[in-house]
Amino acid sequence: MKVVLEIVPVPFQQPDSEFKDLIHRILSSGLILIEAPSLADHRGMLGVAKTLVTNTEETSMRFYTTQHPYDCGIDRHTRTMYVCILDQAGETLVHRHMQATPEALLKAIAPDHDQLVIAAECLLTWSWRADLCAEHSIPVVLGPALYMKAIPGGKAKHDTIDAHNIAVLLRGGMLPQAYVYPRERRATRDLRRRRTHLARTRGELLAHGQHTNSHDNLPAIGKKIAYQAKRDGVADRFTDPAVQKSLAVDLARIGGYDELLRALELAIVRAATHHDANT
Repeated sequence: MKVVLEIVPVPFQQPDSEFKDLIHRILSSGLILIEAPSLADHRGMLGVAKTLVTNTEETSMRFYTTQHPYDCGIDRHTRTMYVCILDQAGETLVHRHMQATPEALLKAIAPDHDQLVIAAECLLTWSWRADLCAEHSIPVVLGPALYMKAIPGGKAKHDTIDAHNIAVLLRGGMLPQAYVYPRERRATRDLRRRRTHLARTRGELLAHGQHTNSHDNLPAIGKKIAYQAKRDGVADRFTDPAVQKSLAVDLARIGGYDELLRALELAIVRAATHHDANT
């Protein structure tokens, strides 16, 4: 939910009947009165803030607010993890450091298995834990790392208390919620991410050729070197052999990326069609 304040100056006056009627009309209209500070308005004005509320998903943050008898926060690393379990009264039932294995996690949560929800940061090693929870019908919540860091006390960068803080946020309904990507679609998602990386690198190489041309104050290339058929003679525009070699290397790499991207995009289309043939 996004709140926008629009300040409308209203001249200050003595509280006579006309002024009281004005204030009554403003309060009845759902507006908020803000007294402008002296540095903001030296004339002693009274600001009227109009509250505009937009309920768009882009401006709202989703929180996990479902209550459970037990809340588990996990601070994960590649090989180890901290696990903290709180009950409804906020008492710590488990808070220990252990190996990051399915067996160790299931053993730690075994007493409260059926009434527990698990929360962790949405970082590199979340996927196997989410899959484990899905196999055992345990609710799992992923918190975006940047959102959690923006919450005071949400992330203290201290392994011993991070798991406890995550559990506290979860118990209080203040844990931002990220999307748990389905296991069967993660590989296709990763392919798309690799394509994005390759496409950006290819774009940087194309930009380097244009920047080099502008650096030497040469006439515009005049053709889109993004197309392989229009790259002939581009390196020969420069007289310095070192610059020619640099551009030739860039163009050769662009050609290699073209082949990789074509093959990768075909694999993505085939995988995505398998997931949803209609789109």
